[in-house]
Amino acid sequence: MKRYFIASLFIGTLLAASGLTAQKKNKNNVSDELLRSKPKLVVGIVVDQMRYDYLTRFYDQYGQDGFKRLVEQGFNCKNNHFNYAPTSTGPGHTSVYTGTTPSVHGIIGNNWYDKQLDASVYCASDDTYASVGTSSDAGKMSPHRMSVTTITDELRLHTQMQGKTIAIALKDRGAVLPGGHTANAAYWFHGGDEGKWVTSSYYMSQLPKWVNDFNTSGTAQSYKREWNTLRDIKGYRESGIDNNLFEGKFEGETSTSFPHKPVELLDKTKNFDIIKATPFGNSLTADFVIEALQQENLGKDNITDFLAVSFSSTDYVGHMFGVNSKEIEDTYLRLDEDLARLFKALDKNVGEGEYTLFLTADHGAVEVPTYLKSEKIPSGYVDTAANKKRLKEFLQYKYGTEDIIKNYSNDQIFLDHKIVKNLDLSLAEVQIEIAQEVLEYDAIDRVYTANQMWSNDYTSGIPYILQNGYNQKRSGDVLIVLKPGYISYSTTGSTHGSPQIYDTHAPLLFYGKGIQPGSTVIRTEIPDIAPTISALLGISFPNGTTGKPITEVLK
Repeated sequence: MKRYFIASLFIGTLLAASGLTAQKKNKNNVSDELLRSKPKLVVGIVVDQMRYDYLTRFYDQYGQDGFKRLVEQGFNCKNNHFNYAPTSTGPGHTSVYTGTTPSVHGIIGNNWYDKQLDASVYCASDDTYASVGTSSDAGKMSPHRMSVTTITDELRLHTQMQGKTIAIALKDRGAVLPGGHTANAAYWFHGGDEGKWVTSSYYMSQLPKWVNDFNTSGTAQSYKREWNTLRDIKGYRESGIDNNLFEGKFEGETSTSFPHKPVELLDKTKNFDIIKATPFGNSLTADFVIEALQQENLGKDNITDFLAVSFSSTDYVGHMFGVNSKEIEDTYLRLDEDLARLFKALDKNVGEGEYTLFLTADHGAVEVPTYLKSEKIPSGYVDTAANKKRLKEFLQYKYGTEDIIKNYSNDQIFLDHKIVKNLDLSLAEVQIEIAQEVLEYDAIDRVYTANQMWSNDYTSGIPYILQNGYNQKRSGDVLIVLKPGYISYSTTGSTHGSPQIYDTHAPLLFYGKGIQPGSTVIRTEIPDIAPTISALLGISFPNGTTGKPITEVLK
């Protein structure tokens, strides 16, 4: 019995030890597997003012290594939409990276009327910080008006600030907002007479040597050149005629046709802002991004880094020439080549299959109404002066004062609540009365009140989109929606900002490590991007997230 007991004890000890070893080995395997499944680098690309149909209209013209690589080897969300308004650059970039809408993150426009300050504010401006890399005010920026975290913030927190985040765009807001509150660096292009990549003291006290070297390399100057088509213009069949009445002109030009060579383009010593309004602004951005990838050693270890990139020239070109122009077609063919260069650099520096990438837009754009009218499609322009005059007459008659309205911003009317109270009026009733008055004006499709936004929970349609854009602390009292195809803008070029589908339908492509190739026509929304990437990385969702992971995207 004694021998039996000792033998049993010995065997039991061996089995227990074997179990512990297997458990430890299993844990190590799981840990190794998790490490291997995470990308070394996440690349977020936002193409400013990219409509979804730019992906399909120009598809046969694209090469195999740019947009087509993402579509054919990645995951394509074909029915992707912004679920809020206004659809503009500041809210767009913020919503992509926070996983929520202006109702939560607080960036309700590029500029908006601040009720507390009684002044107009810019989404990224911050006078408490200084410019770095320029003596101008171009660097006085920070993300302080964004009230929640971004996916880039959450990755930094998850890695104990070891994962690096770099954000780059021609526009300051296209870099500052995606970079989040914790970015190692955000860089944007200051044109003017300098032509430099700059930043804010929010991030650093001086530019790194590699940025200074890039700024003095002459790269920006090299892009101040004549703009002609990349290929024979006769092959540009996916856009309208070159010389027309629907496009704007560069200063000094008398025609809308190619080639473009205004005085500012050929001047080698000043007016670098002109680069932004040509496809060469995207090429300059790609050059700088590739340099940052190499110099910052992004994706070189097992701690995931993040590179946030925005290509802004597409927006400038769209505003100038319109969505059906030869200039837009040429800009996207050139962007396709710049993307191919970037992807090649990522393959070389990080490793093919070692990074994850998404590409989307910050908003879409409307067809030029003068063009639509020429094709007998209902469209037009708001007579702002006439509407203002009529509204002032109504206010004087109804309330005895025009001062009851304090400001008009982003298609919203802001009332002076103190005056409403002093007149012993009901705020909700005043909102309704003004809404009913404005609804009678030409080009107005529908009107909603702040009280409706507070009192209802909309789940579809235009009111759902407006409510997602309505921030209780920052938004106005009366929300106005123009008729489809109607804009408050010049009679040439395209714009955006509305809740209409041409402004909300934007591409969304995922590619790379952890991404399941395929496509879907099920509706997805811009706030779904951040939680999808968060789920892939195994990190916390941004703290204001209202979107949900797109499960079909992930392996």
